Amino acid sequence: MSIYAYTAMSKEGRRTSGTLTADSRAAAIALMGRQGLLPVTMEEAADAAGAARKAAVAAARGSKITRVPHKAVDSFTRELANLLAGGVPLSRGLALLAREASGPAARELCAAIHDDVVGGTALADALAKSPRTFSNVYVAMVRAGEAGGFLDVVLAQIAEFRTREQDLKGKILAAMLYPIVLACVAIAALIFLLTFFIPKFSALFASLKGHLPALTEFVIGASGLVKDYGPYVAVVLVLGILAFRRGMASDGFRRRIEVIILAIPMLGRIIAQLAMVRFARMLGTLLGAGVPLIASLRVAREAIGNQTLSDTVLHAIEEVQRGAPLSKSLATGNKLFPPSVVEMIAVSEETGRLDKELLRLATSYEAGLDRELRLLVAVAEPLMLLLMAAIIGTVVASMLLPIFDIQDLIK
Repeated sequence: MSIYAYTAMSKEGRRTSGTLTADSRAAAIALMGRQGLLPVTMEEAADAAGAARKAAVAAARGSKITRVPHKAVDSFTRELANLLAGGVPLSRGLALLAREASGPAARELCAAIHDDVVGGTALADALAKSPRTFSNVYVAMVRAGEAGGFLDVVLAQIAEFRTREQDLKGKILAAMLYPIVLACVAIAALIFLLTFFIPKFSALFASLKGHLPALTEFVIGASGLVKDYGPYVAVVLVLGILAFRRGMASDGFRRRIEVIILAIPMLGRIIAQLAMVRFARMLGTLLGAGVPLIASLRVAREAIGNQTLSDTVLHAIEEVQRGAPLSKSLATGNKLFPPSVVEMIAVSEETGRLDKELLRLATSYEAGLDRELRLLVAVAEPLMLLLMAAIIGTVVASMLLPIFDIQDLIK
């Protein structure tokens, strides 16, 4: 009997760790499966203290090797897949990648992975020691490829998935860039008017000692507040942002914010569609790599990125474990899975093409998501311009109104 130190994903998608005793590594993995856990790392230790030391070494590596560029990870994944497909042994391929890696961080990481693999550690376990670089999803897919003997295929699928994810993120950032720039310009223009432009007129109007229109009084008051209390307002805003970010770490607060965002008519639909695309692509990739359905669902659930929507998948996992078809289990989550998607999944289950259909659905809905983003930007741009014009026009008009009655003010 040996002691094995492990980290794993629970049914709820939470990371857990501990030790267990088993006759072999395979028996330990089987025992974890019966407990409803998906292994992420699994290392043999002479005793519990040895397991703790190994975990400490893994944590040290994860904190030491941090800023590995995303492109370097993509290159590592794709090149290792090509080397393995060409018949190059794993240890030799890792040594080659370690020599050719660009950047000291990537070179150090590849060398560490190579040393672990040569020392007898499974590739998935070696990757899991760098959690900031290789996600739980990445490690789980590599582990499935190692167990099934098709590691090169899995690595190629991971590389393709990462490329698709980056393309999708790039489209979202490109779509939101222009509205964000317009918002920043509007805020900067408003601050300039309130701190520089308005005080010059307010000094003039004060010298006339006349009655000013209500709009002018309001704008001058706002200018005085910004000028006198601007630094305090900035501090309050920074503290508010920090408090919001800390609140997002709380499950209850984050769920309330997610519910509010999903209720916004156009934005909520786009977020739900984005979550569905990511889930479908991840699940299709995992199933295509030979990962069992339950384990695939648990890992793909992490790719959704929205706790409120991922609850739908958690319910579906429970239904599938009871023997229900996947399509029927997903039918209750109409916010995430439209009826047409559920119907296509049902047909693909019957024909045995679930993995291919999920990838096709992800590609198809990603094109629709791109159109939705373009429409959202097309609506947001004129609204932002109108808002800017309304703000600046209001400020200018408030300064011009007293000028029309300048003679009355002088009297």
